[in-house]
Amino acid sequence: MWFQIQFILLFNRQGSLRLQRWYQANSDKERKRIIRDVTMTVLLRNSKTSSNFVEWRDLTLVYRRYASLYFCCAVEKNDNELITLEIIHRYVEHLDKFFGNVCELDVIFNFEKAYYILDEFVIAGEVVETSKKKIVPAVESQLLIMEVTFLPRQLPSCDLAAWPEQSLFWEFNAIF
Repeated sequence: MWFQIQFILLFNRQGSLRLQRWYQANSDKERKRIIRDVTMTVLLRNSKTSSNFVEWRDLTLVYRRYASLYFCCAVEKNDNELITLEIIHRYVEHLDKFFGNVCELDVIFNFEKAYYILDEFVIAGEVVETSKKKIVPAVESQLLIMEVTFLPRQLPSCDLAAWPEQSLFWEFNAIF
């Protein structure tokens, strides 16, 4: 069975977008219109009397609310909505495993980690890995690479003019 997610949006109860991942090509203007329409469509629904599935344009929106965040995926109309709900739940489980009881502030202040987890889990709109045992170490290794690459290194206190020109090059390459 071929199953593809068109886009994933995370937004809060006020409609503020917290995370977005697009698996189809759209202009910025179209993306903004989609975000506005989807958030308003989901937020205006009565959670007590309506299901988590919405027919929207030529897609089906599948969403789930966890605490103050809405996780919303758009899939084709003929795709299985229950599998999409399970994908959303699995992504929240991955976030919980990594952050420990994830909240909106975790996504706001650590958005790159949330994107890393999503990118290890879903690539090009298709689920490629669901195991927590594989995703969390992959994300942790990616974060370690980011720390080593972008954090400034403490240089020894000495005159840099006295160093050979190649020493900085060799120190940088020693990291990798």
